[in-house]
Amino acid sequence: MSGTSEGPTPATELGRAVVTESEILAPSGAEFAEFAEGAEAVEVAGPVPDEAVEPDASPVPCTPSPPSYRSVFTAAPLAMAVVDREGTVTGANAALADLLGRDQDTLTGAVAADLVDLASDARTWHAYRELLRGRRARLRCTRRLKHPEGHALWVRVTVAPLPPDDGGVLVSVADISDHRALQARLRHLRMHDPVTRLPNRTLFFERLTGALEAESYAESGTGRIGLCYLDLDGFKAVNDTLGHRVGDQLLAAVADRLTRCAQDAGRTRAGIPLVARLGGDEFALLVEDSTGTEQLADLAESLLDAIQEPFDLSGRRLSVSASIGVVERHAAGTTPTALMQAADTTLYWAKADGKARWTLFDPERNASRVTRQALVSSLRPAIDRGEFALEYQPLVGMDDDRVHGVEALIRWHHPRFGTLTPNRFISLAEEDGSIVPLGRWVLRTACRQARDWQTRYPDEPPIFVSVNVAVRQVWDSDLVADVADTLEETGLPPHLLQLELTESAVMGSSGRPLQALRALSDMGVRIAIDDFGTGYSNLAYLSRLPVSVLKLDGSFVRGFQIEDRTAQPGAADEVIVEAMVQLAHRLGLTVTAECVETSAQATRLRRIGCDTGQGWLYSRPVPPDRISELLGTPGVQAGVGNP
Repeated sequence: MSGTSEGPTPATELGRAVVTESEILAPSGAEFAEFAEGAEAVEVAGPVPDEAVEPDASPVPCTPSPPSYRSVFTAAPLAMAVVDREGTVTGANAALADLLGRDQDTLTGAVAADLVDLASDARTWHAYRELLRGRRARLRCTRRLKHPEGHALWVRVTVAPLPPDDGGVLVSVADISDHRALQARLRHLRMHDPVTRLPNRTLFFERLTGALEAESYAESGTGRIGLCYLDLDGFKAVNDTLGHRVGDQLLAAVADRLTRCAQDAGRTRAGIPLVARLGGDEFALLVEDSTGTEQLADLAESLLDAIQEPFDLSGRRLSVSASIGVVERHAAGTTPTALMQAADTTLYWAKADGKARWTLFDPERNASRVTRQALVSSLRPAIDRGEFALEYQPLVGMDDDRVHGVEALIRWHHPRFGTLTPNRFISLAEEDGSIVPLGRWVLRTACRQARDWQTRYPDEPPIFVSVNVAVRQVWDSDLVADVADTLEETGLPPHLLQLELTESAVMGSSGRPLQALRALSDMGVRIAIDDFGTGYSNLAYLSRLPVSVLKLDGSFVRGFQIEDRTAQPGAADEVIVEAMVQLAHRLGLTVTAECVETSAQATRLRRIGCDTGQGWLYSRPVPPDRISELLGTPGVQAGVGNP
């Protein structure tokens, strides 16, 4: 069966050659009579009898008469017109008149360019004029004409030169309206989401790219562009519990509400925002020629209000919320990628800030995010490149003002951002797991340095080194084995190594972390709780942990800056610190006070019974050689370790 639009091919036609495209093969013999419809009929009766042939005479072949090309032109189903060198129609067939909805007699003498709109753009008009002058071989173009009956007519116009003797050109016009309609339908299906019937990601980016081209806003409009990037909160739960059918119904209902919001916004502003589904439960509203952040904020508010209204789907009443990232900026200098990255980042902020809200893009906040990402991507390579270094802050005895130990504090000498303190990158290292190799490096470097001090100052009491440990180091690595290997490699006695963990990490320890802490304690390594008093403060649990040192958080010590004992803040802090020191001593623990900055604070801490102090009163974190100057020096409060 034939696949043409005219239905099945009759059985008598199945053996006949089919002419496709513009290729026409000139038939010969009897078939020529069928091809040249309207030409003079040729009778072919079969073989000639022998008696009809004269003796010794050669047979004379029967040759058909030449066709009448005028009759072929007139009866041809393809719309055609003959045009002279001046561009005037000298003859047109009935097919052209029918196609254009004109009387055939009115076509002769008409301007051909006007009939098929060849003068609407400069390039086509120039090519057509060149062809009339004989300087061009062929012209083909597609035109959208208006039929006298009012409907649009898509045609493909071909202009080709006639032989020099005839002069002029032949214009042929083919109706491609059905083809264009099919193309439009296929494009619509390709550019729209089947669930919501909204424009899809492809069409959205096509519109966005066009809106950001300079030609679209150079001569008119505000020159600005806005985007609301919306994501449904908890949509996955709907799919998982109620099924994808209900999920699709919800998406379609959300699309309807977003479309109504866009239409309402278009009534008060010039132009209706484009609503598109980008995939999953993500939607976008593109506002071309936006007037500022206020317009986008109003639109985002209306979207949130519309989404928060309950949905009735197949007898179910569902309530959902949405998070929206809002971006509004000048179109000049903006790319589709940059705009979408900003919108995606802002949507993430809205989610992180609690969901069910809209958040406006903040360049400063984004710069911080970019910096964060740059640090994350360069953390691991920085270890291999040797960009990290350790500084040490003394831990000074309250009773003798001598250095008893040091805390190793890591610094990152970043080639772009300069020297970074731990609060800038340690949390990032914990997130991506690079804290494990980084922690091993810190442990080995600090132990090696402590052993070096012990070797260089054999007559002085050896000082211990305190190293901070993250909980992830305990979970993701064999911390006990790492410590044992490091102590064996460096020769540092275990009692000269102190590992610090935050209170929340230690108090919540169970299972493997707790086993590791006990194994380290049994090895002789001291375990300290850092920032004590700011976390769980589970004193009953404290007695069951293998802890030997409490480091009081600096917030308690800072309260000592109020010299008047009758002042409530200072007095309360001192009472709390005194109680914690007494409790620690009864449990057999020593106490270190952090952030000691004044002599008055040191005096009061000494009176309370605190064992060691740490802070700028004694020294800032300094390189190893500055610590060497402090060893064996009484009265560290003199500030030898401070610049």
